[in-house]
Amino acid sequence: MRHFFRSVLFAALFCAVACGPRERTLVVLSTNDMHAKIQRFPQLAAAVEACRDTTDLVLLVDAGDRWTGNAFVDKVPAPGKPIIELMNRLHYDVATLGNHEFDHGQAYLGRMLDSMEFEVVCANVFSDTVTFPQLPPYTVFRRGGLRIGVVGAVTNYEGPGHPAGNRSSFVGLAFPDPQAEASKYAALLRPKVDVLILLSHMGDDRDLELLQSETRFDLVVGGHTHVVLDTLVNGTLLTQTGKNLQNVGVSTVRLCGRKVVGVDFRAVSLDDYAPDKAFAEQVERYYADPELNRSIGRFALSANKAGLANWMASAIADEADADIGVYHVGGVRLDAIAAGDVSRARVYDLEPFGTRIATMRMTPAQIRRMIVAKYNELTREGHRIDLIFTTPYTIFVDENDRAFDVRFPELREDRVYKLALSDYIFKNYQELDYADGAILDDEVADVLIDELEDDSPLRPDNRLRQQVFVVIE
Repeated sequence: MRHFFRSVLFAALFCAVACGPRERTLVVLSTNDMHAKIQRFPQLAAAVEACRDTTDLVLLVDAGDRWTGNAFVDKVPAPGKPIIELMNRLHYDVATLGNHEFDHGQAYLGRMLDSMEFEVVCANVFSDTVTFPQLPPYTVFRRGGLRIGVVGAVTNYEGPGHPAGNRSSFVGLAFPDPQAEASKYAALLRPKVDVLILLSHMGDDRDLELLQSETRFDLVVGGHTHVVLDTLVNGTLLTQTGKNLQNVGVSTVRLCGRKVVGVDFRAVSLDDYAPDKAFAEQVERYYADPELNRSIGRFALSANKAGLANWMASAIADEADADIGVYHVGGVRLDAIAAGDVSRARVYDLEPFGTRIATMRMTPAQIRRMIVAKYNELTREGHRIDLIFTTPYTIFVDENDRAFDVRFPELREDRVYKLALSDYIFKNYQELDYADGAILDDEVADVLIDELEDDSPLRPDNRLRQQVFVVIE
C-alpha cells in the first residue's frame, strides 16, 4: 500500500509552502507490545518496505514487550530469538525495554541483548550485576543532515519500584522514576538535536502525566497499556498502536530547516498489506513444530476471559487438592479460546510464563485482607477484580472506589481453607498472611494440558463469580 505513504508525504509537502525547499519530513514507524505475534511480521515487513521505497528519512522503532504471547517464540530453545531475528532482518533502528523483556530473567535478557542488531536504550534502569549490561539512556541518529535523539523509559509502577514481574528477575537492578529520568535526558538532549523522541513503556496514563509538565519532546511512542492513541499534549504528539501487531504507527515529523513545524500520526492496520513473501517463508519455518501444533483436546464451547480464568483456577485447585483455586487476571494471556480442538501451543499462549502452583492455608479474614489490599493498590492491577476464585465473593467499595469489605457467601468465618494459586501471587502480592505456604513442582500449563488430554471435551464456565458493590452513605 505505497499509496498511503505517498499521500502522507504529499500532505506534508502541501503544508510546506511557507517553508519552501527547506521542508523535510521524517517518518517514524513504530510498534509496541508485539508479544511475539510473528505471524503478523510479513505484513509489517511489507508496510515498512513500502515506506522505505517512498522516502529515505525513516526511523523504525519499538516501545517494548517483544516476546511472551506465542509458543512458537516463547517455547523454542532460545526463547524470544525468532522475533529478534525478524526485527534484525527488517533493520529496526532502536527499541526500549518493556516489562516482559524480563520474563526469562535478567541474565537471559543480558545475553539476548547481544543478538539485537538495533540499539536498545532505557534511561531508568541501572545495573549493578555482571549478568546485565548497563544500557545507554539515549541515542542520537543522523539522517539526511538531521540529528534525531531517542530516549527510552520503562515502567516501575507495578513492582512497586520495578516493572511488573517476579522480584527475582530484578535483583541488582534499580528502576528510578521513569518520568524524572526521561525529563532529565530531554533537558540534556534538546539543545543538541533537531527532533527529540521518547520511547516509553510507562503506559498512556503515565505518559500523559509526563507531558502535562514536560514539553521538550516532539513525539512520544508509547506502549504497555495496549491502546490506540493519537493525541497532542502541550505540543507533543502522544501515540500508541494497540497490541499484537494489529497496526503499525506512522508518525510524520515536518521540519523547516532544523525546526519542527508539525507532527501527525496514524495507526495503519496491517490487514491492508499483503504479506512479504520472504518474511512469510521465515515465519512458516518457525511454525513448523509438530509437537506444538498437535491437538491435545477439545473445548465443547467457546471460553471467554472469565471462562479461561475459571478453568485455570479450578484446574490448579483439583491438582493441589485445595478447597479454593485462585488465579490472577494478568496471568490469563488470552481473551478467548474457540470451541473445537486445542493445541499445546494454544495452552502455552494462555499461560506462557512457566508459572507453578503454590498452596497456602488462610481464614476468610486473611483472604479478605488480601483481596482488599489488591483492590486498593495504586497500580493498573488495582481497582478492578484481579483475583478470580472458584468460590464467589463480593467486594464492597465506597463512593471513592476504595474497598473496605469482602463477603463470601459460601465460606464459613470459623474455618481455615487450603488455597491453590499461582506462584506469581505467592511471590509478589502484598498483605499476604497465611500458614503452610509452599510452591509445588507442578507447572500450570502442564496441569491444563493434562486436563485437556484426560477430560476432553471440556465445557468452560464463562460466568464471572466475583462482583463489586458500591456503598453510598
